Amino acid sequence: MDYDQTGIPSVYDAGRSYAPAVLELWLGKLDSVIRTKRIDNILDLGCGTGRYSVTLSNHFCADVVAVDPSQKMLSEARRKQSARVRFLRGSGEAVPLGDHTVDMVFISMVFHHFDDPARVAQECRRVLREDGVVCLRGGSAEQIDAYPYVAFFPRARSLMTRDLGSVAAIEATFAGAGLKRTHHEIVPSEVAGNWIAYAAKIAHRAESFLVKLTDAEFAEGLAALQEHALTAPSNEPVIEPVDFFAFHLR
Repeated sequence: MDYDQTGIPSVYDAGRSYAPAVLELWLGKLDSVIRTKRIDNILDLGCGTGRYSVTLSNHFCADVVAVDPSQKMLSEARRKQSARVRFLRGSGEAVPLGDHTVDMVFISMVFHHFDDPARVAQECRRVLREDGVVCLRGGSAEQIDAYPYVAFFPRARSLMTRDLGSVAAIEATFAGAGLKRTHHEIVPSEVAGNWIAYAAKIAHRAESFLVKLTDAEFAEGLAALQEHALTAPSNEPVIEPVDFFAFHLR
């Protein structure tokens, strides 16, 4: 998807924001798969609006290069810029960094957008230092039915089935580049404190699969979601299952 041809960048943070506790959860997951003594340099690949970039820099006391092909996304990201974060326009298939220059490659919810995933994996291998790690947050084909909005937007399921790879396919892609899967788990991640808050987020239409629906399909699904939200328990959090992978050099 070419985000510069959509209105997603201006609403992305509102539609995809996290509670501080969720960010802490994910920072803990990253800590758990690190082998090297220090993380000095991080590549945030497909950084979007940079919602992780500054957090990664602060948590690891590291320099972060955040790369995205979308000029609009980067414009939003630069509003968050800190002294140790650089935002660069570039693609996953041609990362604008030298060989063996980063200790971590962080990829969050964008793997299904890459035109050539095998080439992206090769680029991750190229820029990674010997003890470094590729950390991937993403969706997988196995989890489609558990994504909370799928039940309300029926055609989203077919779009996800077409675009999301299986766990085995994702692992094979990185294996082909010489990167071994050393960790995989499904992490239940809270996307909203209750269904009313979740419906308000979805109304921003910041999800790429929802942008691919017709306006009528989106309106119908949103109405169904809002109706469900009115009857759901007010203290019931909305949970999204996220695949978390770590890859190291063989």
